[in-house]
Amino acid sequence: MLDIKVIREDPERVRAGALKKHFPARAEAVDRLLALDAELRGLLPRIEQMRAEQKQAGKRLAGLSPEQREAVLEQQKALKAELQSLEAREKELQVGVREQQLLIPQVPDPEVPEGKDDQANTEVRRVGDATQPTFEVRAHDDFATARGWLDVERAAAMAGSRNYMLFGDLVLLQDAVLRLAVDHMVAKGFVPVDPPLLVRDNIMEGTGFFPGGEEQTYRCEVDGLNLIGTAEVPVTSIHGGEILGEAELPKLYVGRSMCFRREAGTYGRDTKGLYRVHQFQKVEQVIIDVADEGRSRAHHEAIVRNAEEVLQMLELPYRVVNVCGGDLGVPQAFKYDIECWMPSRQAFGETHSASRFYDYQARRLGIRYRPADGGKPLHCHTLNNTVLASPRILIPMLEVHQRADGRLHVPTALRPYLGGRDRL
Repeated sequence: MLDIKVIREDPERVRAGALKKHFPARAEAVDRLLALDAELRGLLPRIEQMRAEQKQAGKRLAGLSPEQREAVLEQQKALKAELQSLEAREKELQVGVREQQLLIPQVPDPEVPEGKDDQANTEVRRVGDATQPTFEVRAHDDFATARGWLDVERAAAMAGSRNYMLFGDLVLLQDAVLRLAVDHMVAKGFVPVDPPLLVRDNIMEGTGFFPGGEEQTYRCEVDGLNLIGTAEVPVTSIHGGEILGEAELPKLYVGRSMCFRREAGTYGRDTKGLYRVHQFQKVEQVIIDVADEGRSRAHHEAIVRNAEEVLQMLELPYRVVNVCGGDLGVPQAFKYDIECWMPSRQAFGETHSASRFYDYQARRLGIRYRPADGGKPLHCHTLNNTVLASPRILIPMLEVHQRADGRLHVPTALRPYLGGRDRL
């Protein structure tokens, strides 16, 4: 969440940021927060004064006559009742301030483009050859189903729409791309993490998914736990509530996990094939570092390069886009998407997202560090980016690497994971 001092000092900038993200209701939370905050700040001196009066009166009692003591005790009784009422209001205001503060989104950086949705995202660069081959490319799901690698009908009978089962070589291919992604990140110094798949509400809140993302989350009501939609959630939260030493930073983590999303509100969109499904696997890179905007920006470019290097090893054409305000989530200050070429769509489709948050998540999670100069603890900065997500990455893999003879080309980097095979 935003530092309340930032909101007090420049509410117009914060409101404008919410509107740039097309969150008008959240922009209104700024005024509600300021009103509650003003009342709370006005109330606190009165409460402190009354507590002091209580303490002083208690000290005076021993030197009073019985009649005087009785009068003072009556005054104290009335003072206590008033104080309890004010303290109850103080608690209500503190809860209200936090509720409104949690609703207010991160302010987007100046270079974020204006726009309502992903159609307004701006291309930064394009890499690889996205031309159509001379033979007719089959859509990924038709190609995989014909080979017995994919079954969505039986999966739907078991678990409903937007579910799937993989078989045979496609299972091995999926595992190969995920292992390649993890190995690539470990070679760069990232610590691998196998995180919990179920987390408490405060972890979802801390990473910015609650409030607002509840409808996309599978919730286990009996236990009060939530299935994660990305390893970002538990991995970013590893150091929640801790004060790290500056010498320990940056923390570099790569998490591989199953992920689950309800895809609420996407009825009728991308229903065919593997693009938008309820269950998938992700390899996610997370960085926690000092509160330095320049370092955050440098990390952001680096994590995008990490993902691009994997795509280049997979020999896939792609482009990088600067995400517009209306396509940004609540906690992001800036985000790049990476989109792979998908021949059956004759278009690029999003496969990766790389986000920087500054201290927005760390403030909610209570992740701080003590500067080397011994100053007071500061909130860290956090970033994350998809290294690889499957089965979505299988769409370009199955379509770009199809060959005229009906077999599938295996990129050189994947062959060690597939017994040296160059075709499937």
